[in-house]
Formats: sequence, C-alpha cells, structure tokens
Amino acid sequence: MSFPSSSLSSFSSLSSSSAAAHPLAAYGWDDDWAAEFAPYAAQGLVPGRVVRVDRGRCDIATPQGTVWADTAFVVPRDPMRIICTGDWAAVDADGDPRFVRTLLPRRTAFVRSTSSKRSEGQVLATNVDHIAICVSLAVELDLGRVERFLALAMSSAGGDALLGDAAAGAGERAAEPLVVLTKADLVPDAAVLSHLVQDIEHIAPGVQVLPVSSATGEGIDVFAAIVSGGTSVLLGASGAGKSTLANTLLGREVMEVQAARDVDGKGRHTTTTRNLLVLPSGGVLIDTPGLRGVGLWDAGVGVEQVFSEIEDLAEGCRFHDCVHEAEPGCAVLAAIEDGTLPQRRFDSYRKLLRENERIVAKTDARVRAEIRRDWKRKGAEGRAAMEAKRGRIR
Repeated sequence: MSFPSSSLSSFSSLSSSSAAAHPLAAYGWDDDWAAEFAPYAAQGLVPGRVVRVDRGRCDIATPQGTVWADTAFVVPRDPMRIICTGDWAAVDADGDPRFVRTLLPRRTAFVRSTSSKRSEGQVLATNVDHIAICVSLAVELDLGRVERFLALAMSSAGGDALLGDAAAGAGERAAEPLVVLTKADLVPDAAVLSHLVQDIEHIAPGVQVLPVSSATGEGIDVFAAIVSGGTSVLLGASGAGKSTLANTLLGREVMEVQAARDVDGKGRHTTTTRNLLVLPSGGVLIDTPGLRGVGLWDAGVGVEQVFSEIEDLAEGCRFHDCVHEAEPGCAVLAAIEDGTLPQRRFDSYRKLLRENERIVAKTDARVRAEIRRDWKRKGAEGRAAMEAKRGRIR
C-alpha cells in the first residue's frame, strides 16, 4: 500500500484535522493518537503502525506507505517494552534504514507469562479493541483453557503502564473479549451446537459467544460487523482456524493455512509471526501463531471477573478471610455441596488464583511477604493440631 508524496508534506495539517482524512485512518489512526503524536510531529518524525515484527526489524505502515524499519532505539532490557505488532510508533521521515525512535502509549495489551524461569511477561498484541478467543469445535471443549484465556483478556486494560509513567492517561480503555467457536459446520445438530454455546456462556459471564464457519459462512457476517470497529486480535491454539477466519474476512488467501491432524484435531504452526491486516469492510485484524501455553500474567482482576459468581458467593461466608477449604459457614462450599457451583469450576478458580499469585509474588516483595506469613500461619496451625492430637492420645 503506498501513498502520494504530498501526504507527507501535508501531515501537520492532517494531524490537527479530522482523523478520517489521515492516510493511516484504515489502520486505526484517530484524533486521540494525533494528540499523542503531536510532540513527535514537531520533531519531524512521522507516525506508523507496526504490522509485523521479525528479528529486530519490523514492517511499519506510515503515511508514505509500508516501510521496513530498524527497532534498535526501542529494544530495552524489559521484555514488556519490546516493540510489538499493533504498536503505534514515531519513525524517521526518511533514510535507509528507517529507525523507530519511540512508541506511543499503549491503550491495551494482551500479555501472557513465558516459560522462562525468570517469569517474564510476553506482550502478544497491543492497542486492541476486541480479543477474539478462537475455540475449535473439531475437538472436545476445554472449558478450563477458555477460562484462562478470558482471565487474561479481561486483564488487558491499562496497557499504557507497560511503557512507563509517561504513558499515563491512555490506558483506561479495555479490550472487549468474545469467544468465537470456529468450524461450527462440524456440529450439524443445532441442539448440540446450542448446548455447546450455553456451556461457554456459563463460564463467560457477559461475554458474547459466536459460532462461525468459514466453510458455510455461518456467523461470518456478524463477526465481520464486530471487528469492523477498531482493532481485533485472534487468539487460540494451533488448528483453531484463526488464519482461515482471517482469510475469509479478507476475501482472499493471505495467511497460509494447513489442515489439522485427523488423529487428534491439532493444528500445525503455520503462522509464525503476528500480522496486522487491514480488513476490506473496515477494521484491523491481528492474526497470531497458535499458543501452546497460556500462562497468567498479573491477571487477578480478570480471574475475579471470569469467576464473578464465586466472588459473589464469598461475600456470604461467615468469615471475611475464608479460604473456602473447611471453614464453618462457608457459602462457597455450601454452593458446591448443593450443586449450585460445579466442583470443576471451583477447582479452575483456585488453580488460576494460585498461579497468578505465584507470578505476582516473583515481582512484588509485599505479596511474597504475605505468602510467607500465610505459610507460617498454616504451619503453626498444623503443628498445634498435631500436638493437641498427641495430647489426646496420651
């Protein structure tokens, strides 16, 4: 995609006028981004949106067209600040190579923890308005995995914090999650499909659940309408049909796809980089590689929202610090006993809480101290109970 040379010379006036007339409007440029960029425009830099990152260099859409730029000036030690697909940047107006000089504050960011022993966070996509969690109906639903994705998605607001205090102010916006059940044509029984949708709706309070099929076109028009406003990211395991869905929305084969294995329905990692694509019907789509692991990263708020019914039940417990293990008057345990709260749901809640607590504790000394105090308290209670038991035996 290229723009006439006059676009660059008239950039200053475009920055202060309607964002709809801007050469980057199709990529999501708006008046708020123009306001954020104003200081860099005064320095002679031009704006650009990162459409792909690969080995220290990236493709960036600028008013002059898509350019290949070097990220040497914005590669800090902190992995949370590394340039990512979806970022808005200030770029040199010319030169070979171009250089990315700085990143604009992130409105939102989808972050997971890596498998690194240092428990680092990895930013998968930034400045997104919709997070589409793609779940294939070709395999058995893994409700726990969906809950995990939702917890991360619901913690995606406040992406500006990832770029430091200077970015404060833009991160109040939250990305809206939705669950996309792909390959709906493999479930021809309408009653069965409805039941599967209800299963997801039960664990995703307030989240839209949409069955789609790239083969038959089912639900595609609805999904296209959703993603036509703003930036959306497709997330899910390999074989979930993300790239096929992207191609369907684009109306042409842009992303390479491979068939899932017949043995277990698992996909092959065809997409290897995160790619930002402009949709013909409006909106921007980020396609991502399949995720094998989805580790939580500071997702406490998201866990509380996904399991809001458990949080509500906990307010009825007799003790305000109830941990829902064996305390008398525990409303959560009572709900499990009478079948109101499924045991699987509670186990998933506890698992995600513990995992998130461990991640936060590695970066927060106060949380580490609280965990140590809790361990010591439980140890003392255990020893006291054992001593009392021995006394009764004597």
